[in-house]
Amino acid sequence: MKTSNASLSIEVATTPFKRMQGLLGRKRLPTGHGLLLHPCNAIHTIGMKFALDVRFFDKNGKLIHVVRDVQPGKFFLWGGFHARTTLETAAGDPSFDNVTTTSDLKE
Repeated sequence: MKTSNASLSIEVATTPFKRMQGLLGRKRLPTGHGLLLHPCNAIHTIGMKFALDVRFFDKNGKLIHVVRDVQPGKFFLWGGFHARTTLETAAGDPSFDNVTTTSDLKE
């Protein structure tokens, strides 16, 4: 499933297989593209080919934690007890700087 607003293209991963696969095997993410994982409160970057900015959202879709420039090879990155949804984007992509809720990702 994909959703997008005027400038963002978001792939949504809600099945166990899609969440496990994540961004593995991709060489990069274009500007304005991201992967929304739900439910998800932790990620890894083992096997990744590029750095990520990671945003964690609570059960109400409110942004609660941002970790920038997560390098490939990180074993575990946890969003905290209240994290329920995770957005992965290419490190440094300014397209997502104003995202404060998961609702900001929809049309």
